[in-house]
Amino acid sequence: MKLILLLSLFLAPAFAYKESQKTKQNFSSNNTSHKRLKRDWIWNQMHIKEEIDTPLPHHVGKITSSVRNNNAKYIIEGEYANTIFKVEETSGDVYAFERLDREKKAEYELTALIIDRRNNRSLEPPSKFIIKVYDINDNAPVFVQKVFNGSVPEMSPVGTSVTKVTAVDADDPTVTGHATVTYQVIKGDEYFTVDDSGVIFTTRADLDRENQSTYEIIVKAKDAPGFSGDSSTATVIITLTDINDNFPVFKHQSFHFKVPENVSVGGEVGRVKVEDIDEPQHRNTKYSFVRGDYRDTFEIVANPYTNEGIIRPKKPLDFEKVAEYRFDIEATDPTVDLRYFKSGGSRSISTVTIEVTDVDEPPVFTKLPYEFKVRENDPEKKTLGSVWAYDPDAAKRKIRFVRRKASPNGDYIRVSDTGIIQLPKPLDREFSSSYNITVAAQEILEDGRPSDRESHAQVHVIVIDENDNAPELVYPEEPRVCENAAPGKVIIRISATDKDEISPRGFFKYSLATEDSNFSLVENHDNTANITVKYGQFNRELAKIHYLPVIISDNGDPELSSTNTLVISVCKCNEKGDFTFCEERAKQVGVSIQALVAIFVCIFTIIVIALLILLRKRHKKDLSGLGRNVAEIHEQLVTYDEEGGGEMDTTSYDVSVLNSVRKNGMKPETVPSPYAQVQKPPANPTSGAEKMEIMIEVKKDEADNDRDLLPYDTLHIYGYEGAESIAESLSSLESGSSDSDIDYDFLNDWGPRFKMLAELYGSEPNEDFVY
Repeated sequence: MKLILLLSLFLAPAFAYKESQKTKQNFSSNNTSHKRLKRDWIWNQMHIKEEIDTPLPHHVGKITSSVRNNNAKYIIEGEYANTIFKVEETSGDVYAFERLDREKKAEYELTALIIDRRNNRSLEPPSKFIIKVYDINDNAPVFVQKVFNGSVPEMSPVGTSVTKVTAVDADDPTVTGHATVTYQVIKGDEYFTVDDSGVIFTTRADLDRENQSTYEIIVKAKDAPGFSGDSSTATVIITLTDINDNFPVFKHQSFHFKVPENVSVGGEVGRVKVEDIDEPQHRNTKYSFVRGDYRDTFEIVANPYTNEGIIRPKKPLDFEKVAEYRFDIEATDPTVDLRYFKSGGSRSISTVTIEVTDVDEPPVFTKLPYEFKVRENDPEKKTLGSVWAYDPDAAKRKIRFVRRKASPNGDYIRVSDTGIIQLPKPLDREFSSSYNITVAAQEILEDGRPSDRESHAQVHVIVIDENDNAPELVYPEEPRVCENAAPGKVIIRISATDKDEISPRGFFKYSLATEDSNFSLVENHDNTANITVKYGQFNRELAKIHYLPVIISDNGDPELSSTNTLVISVCKCNEKGDFTFCEERAKQVGVSIQALVAIFVCIFTIIVIALLILLRKRHKKDLSGLGRNVAEIHEQLVTYDEEGGGEMDTTSYDVSVLNSVRKNGMKPETVPSPYAQVQKPPANPTSGAEKMEIMIEVKKDEADNDRDLLPYDTLHIYGYEGAESIAESLSSLESGSSDSDIDYDFLNDWGPRFKMLAELYGSEPNEDFVY
């Protein structure tokens, strides 16, 4: 190694001539300047092997310079200077003080300097050099991952690429054999192999996914042959992908289904099942009929998700005609790759039996839909035609027809029990140009009741138009004309409409009902006409509004016409012909007949209610008058100058009761009694006090309950005089001067009928009362 370094030092080229010409350095010695001689660093790149097993330190190389100075000193700088690498300062030998690993760091960059040890001044510019670490084959190849995955279609030919594995060697690839990796299948080599680049290939052509879908092999990576070193292994999982190489096979040799005869067309009768061992994306089963004449009755459609064959009827089934169907079907797959077809036959056949069961079917109409035409307003047309339905079952029950729905709604079209379409009244095309009804056909059971099974048919009636409506004027904006309008001035353009159908050749004809006006009419031959000024110069003093009758006739058969009034206002205009003033027209307010009828009904109802109230009040008054006899009325006619019947009157009325009530200040108990039925107590041998009490209560109840009496109090005066009277005088003439200390405030509790009496007796003695 030292010999190589010495040779490198002597053979190192010295190409620093140009640089030495540019680099000059002045040295001061005895205050004189000297020119510097050419000097060069002398070395080449240094190399050292990794993992040297000799004792440290290890000599790396030598740095030297052409400087001839006994005080020269070599030093190195850099990341690893003076730690891993050190230099002998006088000789320039570089040593490594640690064992190097090329896989950690392959080269080191350092800087060499030569200085004067006396003043540490540089004798040469710094120079960088590189120490490269030589590789030794000390690393085994390592796989980049422990498990690899690959896939290949089943039944692939020999040599089909599956996947690629990769292992890396940390040694120097520039050194021959150090980083070269070889591969070998050590498990599963009977099915797969691997080349030196790591690509795995198949070695057999009969790899069948249906037999084995995955393979797990082990691959070993090692250094190139002839080089020592360890090896590593990795697992490779290989999946066989499916191809369509198998035909479907029926799970059963025969299938049996039961289906009612009323199954809908396109409905499901049953499903036949097959087995296809390929994956779902490669299951493309097709079903077909092999034997049997029912291709026009049924179809078999494959379910794309379950691969089942769905049998569907293509037309209605009829138990009465065919009660059982039997046929053979075949299942195959047209997309199978015949190159990999396995023996065993490409056809799978099964027998299908379909048993049709009888059901109570609804009636069947013989024609759908039904359409009839009728002229409008035809009073003689009573029958349009008929509908017909029959019972398809063997019972052949009778059929009854019923109308279910109608459009427009109403009794415009009827249907009889036997299916005859009738018109109760002529149809009006202007109300509706077509009428639709839904007719239901019901089976009649043996007991006469209708069956719940029914079918429906649509009946469409088209009304043919006839010319029965006269054209009408389409009233435009309010027509106006200037009072100084010139002859021929167009006032307005009018048009018409007709509720009847208008043929393409039909035109309206316009004319004026009278020629005695200042207006003329000009037809435009496009179903419109212009109203123009005939003479000009209208006189607003004579007429500010003109009523122009216009006759409009159609081109129908028969021809109809109508007279329409056009109201034209005469307005003041300026010189430009712009309207400046027009009278406001009286707006026509119309009320429909229905609204008038509703108003009259309301008024009549109010009048009837008012009459009933008045009659009730009068009846109550009559009852009140009948309930009072002459004697009762006489008792209420009381005057102040009545002297009474003397002391002997106490035999008729015992006023002690009234007196006692007045003294005790108590309100007598109310006896509810309708005033209209109150009568005076009959004569009996009771005492006078009881009679007086009954009389007072009866009168009080009449006053409280009779709402028809005058709204003021009635003053009853009972003056009982004489030595035999046990009651004091009740006369209002004597009460004013009475010294009695009786409190009459209890009269306030007797109600509004005794208000005046309470005020009289409850006031202070010195107050004056004015009546």
